[in-house]
Amino acid sequence: MTNPSPHPAAARNVAAGPPSKHQLAVMIWLAVFPTLTVLNLTLGDWLGTLSPVVRTFVLATIAVPIVIYGLMPQLHRLRHHLLARAVTKRGPGSTPSVHTSNTMG
Repeated sequence: MTNPSPHPAAARNVAAGPPSKHQLAVMIWLAVFPTLTVLNLTLGDWLGTLSPVVRTFVLATIAVPIVIYGLMPQLHRLRHHLLARAVTKRGPGSTPSVHTSNTMG
């Protein structure tokens, strides 16, 4: 009797767990840096006329919803997909070797 090949649907059911603080830091950086770059390039002329505090307020007011509601969910899905794919390559019954501690220690 041979082992059946892993089914793609089984890979989607992998419980990846929350990202480690290092993974989360990379994900946030991947979302924030391009967002701020695009906003600065798009609004740079207008932002240049504002005081630094108001400029920062405007950028944060626009960037935070884009990052939190638009980009971070996509990055979490991508992370889950990559972890599920890694499990599929290793075979059924294996679990992702991910450090899931979220302690701030």
